Amino acid sequence: MQLSAFITNDAVVLGLLFIILGAVFFTSGSTKSGWVRFYKVVPTILLCYFLPSLLNSFGIVDGEASQLYPVMSRYLLPVSLVLLTLSIDFKALSKLGGKAVIMFLAGSVGVMLGGPLAILLCKHLVPGLFEAAGPDAPWRGMSTIAGSWIGGSANQAAMKELFGVSDKLFGTMITLDVIISYVWMAFLLYGAGKSASLDAKLKANSSAINDLKEKLNAFQRSVRRIPTTADVVLICAVGFGATAIGHFGADVIAPYVKTHAPHLERFSLTSSFFWLVIITTTIGMALAATPLRRLEGAGASTMGTVLLYLLIATLGMKMDITAIFDTPALMLVCTVWLLFHILLMFLVAKLIKAPFFFIAVGSMANIGGPASAPVVAAAFSPALAPVGVVLAVLGYAIGTYAAYICGLLMQWASG
Repeated sequence: MQLSAFITNDAVVLGLLFIILGAVFFTSGSTKSGWVRFYKVVPTILLCYFLPSLLNSFGIVDGEASQLYPVMSRYLLPVSLVLLTLSIDFKALSKLGGKAVIMFLAGSVGVMLGGPLAILLCKHLVPGLFEAAGPDAPWRGMSTIAGSWIGGSANQAAMKELFGVSDKLFGTMITLDVIISYVWMAFLLYGAGKSASLDAKLKANSSAINDLKEKLNAFQRSVRRIPTTADVVLICAVGFGATAIGHFGADVIAPYVKTHAPHLERFSLTSSFFWLVIITTTIGMALAATPLRRLEGAGASTMGTVLLYLLIATLGMKMDITAIFDTPALMLVCTVWLLFHILLMFLVAKLIKAPFFFIAVGSMANIGGPASAPVVAAAFSPALAPVGVVLAVLGYAIGTYAAYICGLLMQWASG
């Protein structure tokens, strides 16, 4: 990561991100043959993620120092989730069935088994890599990645304390975690644009997902109107009002749980972000059963999608593609680890004929978490964002237990 950046003012950085988004959407809507051919190969959402990473990688901005992502994830992500869930069709969503949960669990098992298998393979390819003992033992650091990949940051921190990982190694593992998960997310976003052909290869039945999209499109057409100032203000009131309730509830519930039931930290119930996501998503789903659902006709989900694309841009801005070369040996191990996870997901998907949507969201609910999973889900359809949230929350619940088992298996594999 660069020591200093050319641009440090977040107001300027925000402007640059909007310019990038504007350029991408302007060119993607062009009828010129060159741009049409280009966007047949490169999905719009992938460019919105990749181009900001170049700003960070070449020292124009510092994605880690910028405060844009904390603002987006804590304020605009909840607003986006509320607006995207406002028009949800619960009957159609229920028809998606249990394949989403099966694919998520397959992803978790892939992480648990992939870690020790990667060590067994790579300790022969890179002799001496796993000889370090004590707090700097690589398997200890990898246990924190397991916590992050199955659960989230709270589970990752729990593994650091549980296995006594040194601060230096922990910092390295956080870097590897961010790089690998964001690179994989880029592949998933690309795959979202090719989901039809991937589903054909998997011989998957994606009719339930397509039916949900069609019903939502039909609902949007039935209520669509030219939005008035009152409509826009009401949409903002719903989104930001629900976010305010979410923050208020999180500020009360998380400290209470931490004080009176600290053992529930293993389920991330002491995390304010956990409660923020839960409360705002619940409010959005509840409002979907009220007349406020008709705000979809005035562009509620469109506004939510814009905020989501802005979040994608800030996520991309945090990735430094040049850091891949800083720790090549551990990068190799973690890449092999991820490949085991991916392989198992595709095998299970092939077995149960699950569409690529469930592979992508199930994987990102593990590898990415509650901020990334709805982004990947929304790449298929904004209405599907809640599926990503639900699965990511499930990861919070099992993350500590699964990562602990994975850590023990990696300790055995290192010996």
